[in-house]
Amino acid sequence: MQLQQKQVAIVTGASRGAGRGIALALAKHGMIVYVTGRSTEVGSALGWDGSVLPGTVYETAEQINQAGGTGIAVVCDHSDDAQTAALFAQVEKEQGRLDILVNNAAFIHGQLIEQKPFWEKELDACKILDVGLRSAYVASWHAAKIMARQGSGLIMFGSSFGASCYMHGPAYGAQKAGIDKLVHDMAVDFKDTGVRTVSIWMGPLLTERSALAEGASQDEQYAQFMATAESPEFIGEIVYAIAKDPKGDELSGRTLIAAEIAQRFNITDRGGLQPPSYREMLGAPHEPNPAVIY
Repeated sequence: MQLQQKQVAIVTGASRGAGRGIALALAKHGMIVYVTGRSTEVGSALGWDGSVLPGTVYETAEQINQAGGTGIAVVCDHSDDAQTAALFAQVEKEQGRLDILVNNAAFIHGQLIEQKPFWEKELDACKILDVGLRSAYVASWHAAKIMARQGSGLIMFGSSFGASCYMHGPAYGAQKAGIDKLVHDMAVDFKDTGVRTVSIWMGPLLTERSALAEGASQDEQYAQFMATAESPEFIGEIVYAIAKDPKGDELSGRTLIAAEIAQRFNITDRGGLQPPSYREMLGAPHEPNPAVIY
């Protein structure tokens, strides 16, 4: 009997936060998960208040091993196209396939959540358009070559309601809106290849950064958001379900709200929590025009 080959995933920006949680969820399904990040030792990343954030790319890989998957850490700065190319070359050489790419890496500026107009923040805040938007395009370009050749695969982009409403300023919003458009247009090119692409709007997430922000905030509305916040593992379970869904092609090219699409797959979060959708409060995904012009 021929044994089924293990499924292979790449999760970018997985030293901590959403990327780490998504990678751990995929690991529980026995996947080989390549995790990328720049953090090789604790202390290289700081929270909003300047405190040290936990987590390294090596720690995430070890946690993947403990969760039942195979974790492979790759130190990669996704602002460097050569490093990104080397990552995909390594995966193709070692595994010969790629089933899921999670585009999660993004530049997070220290002033992101400060309540200031964009011109009173440092110009570097716009780097999220480089590591977050452009870097996701580059990673997807490499992934597409592998996936289209094998006739299957899922490219997932982490997005948010910031693509619709004002959230954290214009650079952040432009990055999220740009991601959603990449997903739609890539799906047009992927037609009849067996490759799927989706953007997932996450709600408030339980991450190391959000925990620090919650502890420092006196805002009652923020506390209410965090009470029903989504875990990154919840997002990972959604990604896996879309990748394995026999009817998942009908989702390709779409921007999905995590709390809503989870119900399609009967996925709940920690303790059976069904996170709320913020569609009415924060907006709905844009419905693109079906016209195709070359």
